[in-house]
Amino acid sequence: MPDQVTLYTYFRSSCSARLRIALHLKNIPFTPIFINLLRDEQSSPTHLKVNPSGTVPALIITRESNPTSVTITQSLAALEYLDEAFPQGPPLLPTSPERRALVRTLSQIIACDIQPVTNLRILKRVAPLGADRAVWSRELIEDGLRAYEAIVAGCAGKYSVGDEITMADVCLVPAAWGAERVGVDLSAFPVVDGIVRNLESVEAVRMGHWQRQEDTPEDLRVKE
Repeated sequence: MPDQVTLYTYFRSSCSARLRIALHLKNIPFTPIFINLLRDEQSSPTHLKVNPSGTVPALIITRESNPTSVTITQSLAALEYLDEAFPQGPPLLPTSPERRALVRTLSQIIACDIQPVTNLRILKRVAPLGADRAVWSRELIEDGLRAYEAIVAGCAGKYSVGDEITMADVCLVPAAWGAERVGVDLSAFPVVDGIVRNLESVEAVRMGHWQRQEDTPEDLRVKE
């Protein structure tokens, strides 16, 4: 039996987009299962059996060499698993310990500092407190991008760490899409802005874009 790869995803989930992009980069065919976060499908008993956190993504893989499936419900862990288990395609982590640490640092600025405090679950909680959801998100995203910019100013090439796409880039570009939706001006972060523009010309990134997913509403889909 060939490898079976299933991705639980939502078109606007930046965490899901990380995995969509990585799977396309490595040319790994996958079956998407769409979870509509606005309809609270992530909290259904069926989905909670797959992902007890009640979030997306969830990546389920059954390898041809091992009939026991693995389920990974955190995107950074899933990205590292893909890099280790599927060596084809570009490596998402460099070989040197120092550069690997750098890539992980940048990835975690996105995944730990920015995304958790600007996701839908948190926005639903701050709105009753009187917070403007867009302003809340914009300020926190700008704080994170400011830190990202300061680091990549010393290590960027075409992409975040040199001239090869890494896990940091796979995390950055969906965060940039989310930033633009809440009014962040990426030109305030010129190195980041240049990296994002370079990434957006990569076919795997285009395929992972939120406007090109099967579950993207028709009125939001990109017009080719």
